Amino acid sequence: MKLAYFDCFSGISGDMILGALVDLGVPVDWVSAQLHKLPLTGFSLRAEKTFRSHIAGTRVHVDIDDTGYFRTWSDIRGLIGAADLPEPVRSRSLAVFSRLAEVEARIHGCAADEVHFHEVGGTDGIVDIVGAVCGIDYLHIERIVSSPLPLGKGFVRCRHGEIPVPAPATVRLLEGVPVYGSGIETELVTPTGAALIVSLADEFGDLPNMCIEKSGYGAGSANLADRPNLLRVLIGASPAPEGYATDETVTILEAAIDDMNPELFGFLMERLFAEGALDVYWMPATMKKNRPGTRLEVVCTPERKERLLFTLLSESTSTGVRYRTSARRILQREPVVVDTEYGPVQAKQIRLPDGTFRVAPEFESCRKIALDRGVPVLVIYEAAARGSREDRAGKAGNSRPESV
Repeated sequence: MKLAYFDCFSGISGDMILGALVDLGVPVDWVSAQLHKLPLTGFSLRAEKTFRSHIAGTRVHVDIDDTGYFRTWSDIRGLIGAADLPEPVRSRSLAVFSRLAEVEARIHGCAADEVHFHEVGGTDGIVDIVGAVCGIDYLHIERIVSSPLPLGKGFVRCRHGEIPVPAPATVRLLEGVPVYGSGIETELVTPTGAALIVSLADEFGDLPNMCIEKSGYGAGSANLADRPNLLRVLIGASPAPEGYATDETVTILEAAIDDMNPELFGFLMERLFAEGALDVYWMPATMKKNRPGTRLEVVCTPERKERLLFTLLSESTSTGVRYRTSARRILQREPVVVDTEYGPVQAKQIRLPDGTFRVAPEFESCRKIALDRGVPVLVIYEAAARGSREDRAGKAGNSRPESV
């Protein structure tokens, strides 16, 4: 699998992404030719080698005739829809602008189709977004992982006047994305950069396991005092076998409690699962003043974080909950039914990294049969395991694909 890691140690913007992709070998003339398939005129593209803190990178310039033009979301849909671009480029570019339109509509309290894109909807913004998507398609990048994003502070001037950094649109776009404060009084993550990386990245986190084949540097417009103003993109291959697992981003909530009635923990777990928790568990802890306590940990998808924080703080005696973003790798699994002498048992078939399969009976299915038949639940587990082994052995003997 072709993998790209976006190392955003100085933030990210549309022109930095485009510069890094050109630095990786995407011909700027080819990008220009693709962009001229859009019904846009009055712009040209050029790239130059430059240095930031003595590190060479590529700076892409978009020269345009009129910087004052703005467009609506409907205008941009028409522009991209009318272009003779590959379908993946067209759909991914539309997805970036769609996310931007939703965010701007929430900020300004209007319908998405009524949103007026100013800076992002200008010709240079469209060139940055569609050009970046074209570059990713040119390099055949199949998966993108991004580092956490550093945010600047202060104020920046736009068509709406002075606005705080990061811009309101950037903040909305980065909901659920790991960020950290840089302390630098400048805009490090632009709305265009945020919209692109949030729409295109499959995961945010540390550098994944990969065999690096090439690196590219996209230069930002300014020189920063404490770091090179560059976006580094690494491309290579994942050494892991393809298809056996998927990676995803999760949020982990943590709290420690030493003053709650133990009877309430069971109800709290039920409420957390009802609100969408992926996993919930308790661990004994020794807390301040040598008090025995309980450490709670909840795993959830990023979009369920706020609801689960509300539940934890409402249904427990905790006065504070820690949370962080993490990555996890999940083995492929699918539901199956195993025939046993006690009846059909629901189970899941799990594909292991070496290509073999393991079948895990579902507890609730085993529990129900055990109660109905009046036999120990362990007997049902053993019968299901035995039945799955026999079924797979029989199908293998018939030279058919292995399944349950």
